[in-house]
Amino acid sequence: MANATLRKRIWGWFFFDWASQPYNTLLITFIFAPYVKELMGDGTAAQSAWGFGIGAAGIVIAVLAPVLGALADTGGNRLRWIWLFSLMYVLGAAGLWFAVPGEFSLLSILTFFAIGMIGMEFATTFTNSMLPDLGTREEIGRISGNGWAFGYLGGLVALVIMLLVFADSAETGRTLIGLEPAFGLLDAEAREGTRFVGPLTAIWYAVFMIPFFLFVRDPKAHKAPPGAVRLALLDLRTTLRNLPQDRSLFAYLGSAMFYRDALNGMYAFGGIYAAGVLGWNVQNVGIFGILAIISGALAAWLGGMADSRFGPKPVITTSILVLTAVGVSIVMISRDSMFGVPVAEGSALPDIAFYVIGVLIGAAGGVLQSASRTMMVRQANPARMTEAFGLYALSGKATSFLAPLLIGVTTYLTGSQQLGVSPVIGLFLIGLVLLVWVKPNGHGTVT
Repeated sequence: MANATLRKRIWGWFFFDWASQPYNTLLITFIFAPYVKELMGDGTAAQSAWGFGIGAAGIVIAVLAPVLGALADTGGNRLRWIWLFSLMYVLGAAGLWFAVPGEFSLLSILTFFAIGMIGMEFATTFTNSMLPDLGTREEIGRISGNGWAFGYLGGLVALVIMLLVFADSAETGRTLIGLEPAFGLLDAEAREGTRFVGPLTAIWYAVFMIPFFLFVRDPKAHKAPPGAVRLALLDLRTTLRNLPQDRSLFAYLGSAMFYRDALNGMYAFGGIYAAGVLGWNVQNVGIFGILAIISGALAAWLGGMADSRFGPKPVITTSILVLTAVGVSIVMISRDSMFGVPVAEGSALPDIAFYVIGVLIGAAGGVLQSASRTMMVRQANPARMTEAFGLYALSGKATSFLAPLLIGVTTYLTGSQQLGVSPVIGLFLIGLVLLVWVKPNGHGTVT
């Protein structure tokens, strides 16, 4: 009976990844971001605005994530926080429906997007902190990998539905398979099919979080003591003051701060980059996304097994090396040339190369994120796990404004989308160097 209950809890936990993944897949990368480029008409301006908008949300997340984590550990009841941030997710995503061509307010649309993104990130902080409750140290690598693979699968299904049924081409007003958006129920001229990506993401999350809330119980839930907020802040201050004494954890949080920021930069700008540099429409970017997600799901599953066998550190190192090489390749590929060699006008080689890049980003990115959260479990104090994942969110968001802002500023100053994404290469390399001081099993072990 106990095993059956644990299996239900694990599957309920998996469903958070399934429910939340479309925010990344449909909104941040493959559908809404290139649609913003279509709305603005200029790839460079769109990439700059996207960078500033995501960067602003990242600042809010960086400031509040560790505080909320400490408060949850002190006051208990992580599920209550997940309910709150789920509401932000749904409201923010649904608000993107108002991105009407010729009538939209860029500020209001970016505000809705930021609200949803903040909700997603904070909900993820609290669900990630539940990972140690689901299995032994030897099992959590596989559990994390399977959850990430399941989430990628959810993102894939949502993306396919979006492309086949809703996302309308600006040129034809039809979906990828030639249908009128939503079988004629939505107005292609007003781009209602593509704009429905926001409400679809919100509905998807609301429906598929049901198994999570049915099956996941917080074993640490308890009544908040008097002065819980003050106690949480005091505990957090003590943790931050003592953090440099744990060199492995300190180095890992620093490493993760840079390499996760670089990866998020790739995700956030992959679609808008392809739209601006290669001239892809929303549907082309969607196909790119399908390839990336399939490779990501398969790699996350295989990476979870590698994590369980070899530990997360070599898995993380390999993934960073692959993504660094991908970053260099992105800068060197355009419609006119590849790695400095001119290509014939109308050549499909740049498109093929970018599809391959999408596969590598999906595969290495999925493995990196899955292994990163199991590494955090190994480094963290078990009694302060939510706070630790708050710090983990901080490490991922303390400079989360850096990659988008660096990309936005570099794009603006150079007038080139290609050169604009080059900062991610340096961020990956910094993360790789800091990983040298990280102990594979956390405190008390040797590298």
